[in-house]
Order: sequence, then structure tokens, then C-alpha cells
Amino acid sequence: MKRPARVLGVLGATLAVALLGAACGTQRISVPTSQPALHRGAVLFQQRCSGCHTLSYAATFGSASSVFTAEFNNGPNFNVRCERPAIRVLYAIENGGFSGAIMPQNIVVGRDAIDVAKFVSTYSGRQGPKLPGIVACKNRPLGSIPSPAAAGTSAAATTSAGAGKTTTSGGGSSGKSGPHHSKTRS
Repeated sequence: MKRPARVLGVLGATLAVALLGAACGTQRISVPTSQPALHRGAVLFQQRCSGCHTLSYAATFGSASSVFTAEFNNGPNFNVRCERPAIRVLYAIENGGFSGAIMPQNIVVGRDAIDVAKFVSTYSGRQGPKLPGIVACKNRPLGSIPSPAAAGTSAAATTSAGAGKTTTSGGGSSGKSGPHHSKTRS
């Protein structure tokens, strides 16, 4: 009787290990396909950004889990870091992050960049700590992103004809035509 019990024990342990092993790496994108632009952004984020960034909604875990084991190319953990408004994410995509030192510029472009920016801004910061006096990420406005036709120049400055002012997609104005910005000074 001892032998059948031992065989069943070994078979049970083998089955348990097989089930655990089958579960490894099965994390999937958890953005509904009913939101095609956001889902597409999550897929692109998983393909292009997973090596350096963490965002569970895209099943990516590229950020360092500890500051003591971080490497220079570990990007922010977007599970806790809020990235709003969305135009900031598009700026980072176009310019290689905010430092421009590690992330490649234009890792995605055009419609792809817009979809990734919308995805990151929508799903980032959801696990961020609740701090007194700090507005939760979900309560911050997403903002807007320019149309796909303008995506290639969304962060680039455009000059208004005859106005002498430089405006950006963020709606700001540098006011370069004013007296304080003249090239000659008295």
C-alpha cells in the first residue's frame, strides 16, 4: 500500500509544479478591446516600452523593484507615477523622455504615439500612494492631444502668420514679439 501512495504523492507534486509553471508569464493586457485606441496603445507599450517601464495594465515590469537594484535604464513605474495631462506623455515619447538621455526619441510616431500617450495617461498612477494635499491621479484632467495629422508636429512650435508669436500645441505663447524679447538691448 505504501507504493501507490508514494506514486500518487509524486504525481500530485508533479501536477502542482506543472500548473504553477504554466501560470508563469501569463499576464495579459487588461485594457478592454472595446476601447480600441487604448487597447492598441497598451499593445504598443508592451512591445516598445516593457524593457524599461512598469505598467500592469500592459503586463510590463521593466522598472526596478528597488532603488538599490536599479540600473541606469530603468524607467519610471507607471503603476504609481501619474502621467497627466496626456500631452506630457506625447512630449516624452517625441523627445526621449524628459531628460533625453536614455529613452530613444520617437519610439513610436504618429497615430501610434497618440494611442500610447492616451493609454499611459489613462492608466498610470492608479496604484500611487494617497498623500494628503495631493490630488489623486484619477481626479486630474487627461487633457487633449492633437489630431493624428498633426502628431508629427504636436510638440514642435508653429508660428502664427503675421502675429510674430510662437505657439505650441499646449496653447501657450512665447510672446517673442514683445519689447523684452528684442535682439538689441539698450
